[in-house]
Amino acid sequence: MSAFDSKLQKVAVLMGGASAEREVSLMSGAGVLQALQSLGVNAHAFDPSQRNLCDLKTEGFTCCFIALHGRFGEDGTVQGALELLGIPYTGPGVMASSIAIDKLMTKHIWRADGLPTPAWKKVDSAAATHVAFAELGAPMIVKPAREGSTIGLTKVKSVEQCDAAFALAAGTHDDVLCEQFISGDEVTVPVLGTGAHTRALPVIRIKAPDGNYDYQNKYFTDTTEYLVPCGLPDGEEAHIQALVLKAFKSLGCRGWARADVMIDAATRQPYLLEINTSPGMTSHSLVPMSAKAAGISYPELCLQLLQLSSRDYAV
Repeated sequence: MSAFDSKLQKVAVLMGGASAEREVSLMSGAGVLQALQSLGVNAHAFDPSQRNLCDLKTEGFTCCFIALHGRFGEDGTVQGALELLGIPYTGPGVMASSIAIDKLMTKHIWRADGLPTPAWKKVDSAAATHVAFAELGAPMIVKPAREGSTIGLTKVKSVEQCDAAFALAAGTHDDVLCEQFISGDEVTVPVLGTGAHTRALPVIRIKAPDGNYDYQNKYFTDTTEYLVPCGLPDGEEAHIQALVLKAFKSLGCRGWARADVMIDAATRQPYLLEINTSPGMTSHSLVPMSAKAAGISYPELCLQLLQLSSRDYAV
């Protein structure tokens, strides 16, 4: 859609779903729904795990705000269904979504485009994880290739931890990724817009307890610090924003996303970790936090994202 008229639209906020991140998705969706309704948008909750997506068409929905996280939400599957239904939706399209959720494919594309990302090895057994540990060194990150929110992730500090780390990651997805650990500042950068109007929002520096930014510390505690302004040395924020914009465009993203970056403490080289194409919108979420620092309120952010909704094959 080239324009969004709230008087002409019936909006479905897709939330919940069937992924491991269902609980967080329900929180994100509830926030988005309340914000849109507060602006007079005719918005309604819709849980794809409880209802048939075809109901969107039969009930006259004309636009979808995707507040789903993880598999079956930001992996191209829902996006493809909405393409077939002819309903515009927020966030990147089918191909970009399916690539971005796969950390291995994302790394291959970024490396091909000359963008920095930590060294990695794909493993298919505990024994292969031992080999990767010998090559990548300690500590090493072991995680499933197609999950978000640090689900199934282990920071391996000794070879004795490899077996359990592989089993945990493999329990959520067949493809397991071993990744070089970058010690330094952890930052995240939201991106908003499409085409020439795409821009990176302010960088957020994350200070988690003991450097452990896990699922619990992301969503359910108040002990993690989020620094905006980020307080990085002069020039680093702009450099990281430019890098994240390249990463966003490299995968063919549009609408919005959020990239996670580690900055090597010794060299100050930033490394791209992953990009989230349906970021969280909870009270602890980072995109609203960064947007606020840029002068965009939570309701305004939700409306802007809705105005950016589109389809890959719009007619």
